[in-house]
Amino acid sequence: MTDRWVDIAARSELPDDDVVAVRAEGVEIALYDVGGEVFATDNICTHGNARLCDGFLEEGEIECPLHQGRFDVRTGKALCAPLTQDVRTFPAKVDGERIWVLFRDA
Repeated sequence: MTDRWVDIAARSELPDDDVVAVRAEGVEIALYDVGGEVFATDNICTHGNARLCDGFLEEGEIECPLHQGRFDVRTGKALCAPLTQDVRTFPAKVDGERIWVLFRDA
């Protein structure tokens, strides 16, 4: 397994308490600012083909815009129906003015 940190965005591109989509390593990722901390998940809901970046972010939970299911962006845990599968998370860090996400190859 190979771990690699990938520089995916400027910190200034992610507004406070908001979500944006970026693409890196062929994967569309949702980046979240939750109280100044940065988190990253797959951008596609596990229930329907909806982009999580189009959802509503509140207190560390993203609401899918399609069926209003919610995920905890810190853990990826599916929190309510109709969601039954967690969303994949990626370790994220801020180094200077850049956001980095950890990708793992199997």
